[in-house]
Amino acid sequence: MGIPKPLCDCMVCVEAREKGIPYARSGPAAFLHDINLLIDTPAEISIQLNRADINRLNYLLFTHLDPDHTEGFRVVEQIAMDFRSWEAYPEKQICLLLPQQLLGPLRSIHSQYGPLIDFYKNSGFIRIQTFEKSIEIDGTNITAIPVDRGSQVSFSYIFDQCGTKVIYAPCDIKPFPKNRDEVQGADLLFIQPGIFEDGLKHDFVYPPDHISRTTLYTFDQTVELAKRIGAKQTVFIHLEEYWNRSYDDYQALESNSSAIQFAYDGMRINI
Repeated sequence: MGIPKPLCDCMVCVEAREKGIPYARSGPAAFLHDINLLIDTPAEISIQLNRADINRLNYLLFTHLDPDHTEGFRVVEQIAMDFRSWEAYPEKQICLLLPQQLLGPLRSIHSQYGPLIDFYKNSGFIRIQTFEKSIEIDGTNITAIPVDRGSQVSFSYIFDQCGTKVIYAPCDIKPFPKNRDEVQGADLLFIQPGIFEDGLKHDFVYPPDHISRTTLYTFDQTVELAKRIGAKQTVFIHLEEYWNRSYDDYQALESNSSAIQFAYDGMRINI
């Protein structure tokens, strides 16, 4: 959920309306400037790209196909279409990098023109480059790590450039492949913080059999996971409104450890 949530009068949403960013938050996305690569397209992606002053997009990558990560897929049309002729600008065509396992499921996302991926490809807005386990783009090696969600699959990605390693694992990370060599010793780990079990909105308490426990660790377990795989720095992303925590609360948690940060809209990190 974006923050503030529409029509919500909880303290987190009221504060976000009054103060804006960093108290206000839009959907989950990241941009790797080295290769002009966008990860995921939430509903607000056009606003995010403009706000970050991004002027070139060469590659697009999806972690998984939940709506909060794909609702803004139409951004490729907004970028690449010449609305005077309804044809594509060839120089603005975007390369969709796609793990082979996501190709079939992505075709299930439709508009009145049929599968979006086929419409965008046939219109010239995107070209598709599938890969199995890894792919190299302009000197950056990208490794896709699948997380089995039963009927669905989610991917975490490892970006390795000249010995610098970044892991991007924004959502539905359980079971995390913590014993794989590829995830050891990352310079930077982006990860969802997991379930906060106290102080939740409406005094909610997660029952032992809650569905979120099948895809997320608790916050304490996620912190321990980051330590176990030897991540030098951890940035928590995909922060939820119903956790009932404001930007100030996350800042207070940061003060307890120099190795953790909580992301906010427009955050930039050099590594």
